[in-house]
Amino acid sequence: MKKAAPTVHQIELRISELSALFNSMDPTPFHHRDLDRDAVDFLENWALEFSQESHFSIIVHIDKLPPVDPSPLVSEAIRNYFHYKSMLAKRSLRLLLLEGRTSLLIGIGFLALCLFGADLLAAYASNTFLRMLKESLLIGGWVAMWRPMQIFLYDWWPIVRKRKIYHNLGHAKVHVLQAKS
Repeated sequence: MKKAAPTVHQIELRISELSALFNSMDPTPFHHRDLDRDAVDFLENWALEFSQESHFSIIVHIDKLPPVDPSPLVSEAIRNYFHYKSMLAKRSLRLLLLEGRTSLLIGIGFLALCLFGADLLAAYASNTFLRMLKESLLIGGWVAMWRPMQIFLYDWWPIVRKRKIYHNLGHAKVHVLQAKS
């Protein structure tokens, strides 16, 4: 059974001149420059509206087109930028899962201590204060498991989604056209 081809979404960006696409504060060689924050926000916001499996075609309309065809330069800059963002998302995911594992070990250790303390107090839980302390230990121990559960159940999904979107933006077909007045 053949898998359906992913949908290709077209994102159109209009800029006045080629330099508006790049971060003017970046001192690195031109084709490795960071993209302008507004351009990145525009591309990301459009791309994040679609499925993470979507592929993209980016059309850059430039009012003042340079004499030399900027298509290879723009394609390389967009590819480099979003591959870098994908790599950062991968690193962020790795660090989050490391934090989750560390939190889980700490949480399990604390929970074990709380359960042990609650069991010790159970023998003496004849008065209200000791019963309240016992219950507080049980609740505190389970609350300590909140963060690892949050990481492993919820926090990693958005990072994986963004990483796939960045990867697909990095592989987008880029076309540069003269803007129509």
